[in-house]
Amino acid sequence: MARRSAAVSKTARVVLPTLHPGQIQAFRAWERTRRLAVRCGRRWGKTLFGETIACDGAVKSENIGIFAPDYKVLAETYAEIHDILEPVIKSASEQKGVIRTTTKGRIDFWTLENERAGRSRKYHKVLIDEAAFTKANMMSIWERSIEPTLLDYRGKALVLSNTNGVSQDNFLWQICNDKKFGFTDFHAPSSSNPYLPADELVRLEAKTHPLVFKQEYLAEFVDFSGAQFFLLEHLLVDGKPIEPPTKIDAVFATIDTAVKTGQKNDGTGVIYWGVSRHLGHPLMILDWDVVQIEGALLEVWLPTVFQNLEALALRTQARVGSLGAHIEDKASGTILLQQAVNRGWNASPINSILTAMGKDERAISVSGYVYQQQVKLTTHAYNKVVTYKEQSRNHLITQVFGYKIGVKDQVDDLLDAFCYGVALALGDSGGI
Repeated sequence: MARRSAAVSKTARVVLPTLHPGQIQAFRAWERTRRLAVRCGRRWGKTLFGETIACDGAVKSENIGIFAPDYKVLAETYAEIHDILEPVIKSASEQKGVIRTTTKGRIDFWTLENERAGRSRKYHKVLIDEAAFTKANMMSIWERSIEPTLLDYRGKALVLSNTNGVSQDNFLWQICNDKKFGFTDFHAPSSSNPYLPADELVRLEAKTHPLVFKQEYLAEFVDFSGAQFFLLEHLLVDGKPIEPPTKIDAVFATIDTAVKTGQKNDGTGVIYWGVSRHLGHPLMILDWDVVQIEGALLEVWLPTVFQNLEALALRTQARVGSLGAHIEDKASGTILLQQAVNRGWNASPINSILTAMGKDERAISVSGYVYQQQVKLTTHAYNKVVTYKEQSRNHLITQVFGYKIGVKDQVDDLLDAFCYGVALALGDSGGI
């Protein structure tokens, strides 16, 4: 396969995508082995690389199986392969997950949510996309369902993915680090795609948490477990909190709600934020609180949040006032949201994409903004002490800056409120 190749049938010509030099190196490795894991950084082009190999095989009368963690990933791959193979498609069904070519080739599309994916089929090649983001049972699916499909044709397997931590249960980590599985590990950092602007990668490295950059762009296996992820120094200026600001743009609150009460159960945490586009630090923690009260009493507590927001808007001379409270839409939060609607209060559910993430994933997703020192802590929030679960301390500091990735049973009522606030104000969507 050249940098650009054309597969020819009797009636049509299929033009395959152009491979960049880094992908060509991966293809040469693919030619030398039956089992290849391409461990690549963001924007390297792994999906296009896999699609090129799949389309080339289908035009050459091969049976190909493509596997992905969920339907969303699979649907995008299906659409792109369909476009490439259109000149030689005999029949295609996205619903059934199959494309047949006039050259007697076939591509089956499988979601790995089905533990029996691939059973009863036989393939010349199988491709597994986003392998590091499969479930803990992926090795079982590989050994029981996918690998046997390669027996008839002495077939080949191509695994494509960025890395996702270090774990004995992670499929990509296993096949790249344990030779008994027979895979060749091909490492491809983002920089091996020559079409990515080098200065942008330099900029990203400067603003991204070092561990996150190693994982996302260098495609290294990074062990986040036990690492203190947020550093207090990043929220201070010359080692000190900032003075309460005046003449800012707006204030808002984020609320993480309790599920139950009791000494060992969650509380409800709220963080009050100030937003400003002209002070040099766009997001500030103005105040916070954490309570542990019965669910019914939260309805009495909620009005105090809006009262505090109005008081903060006045104190900071917020140009557009209060943007309201953003509440986790589950457990007691659902009740609070309904109460707010009934009383005409300015409350919004936090996007389900954020709430569905695990705590570790949420922390990693906002780490770059904190690392860039875009978030600051005011003197009031820094000096505040609250008695919670019979302990008097600054729970914001201990929970957020004592948080460690991968450690279970941490007290983290305010951590979620912190991550929600940073994501909402500074996230890729442009902020609230």
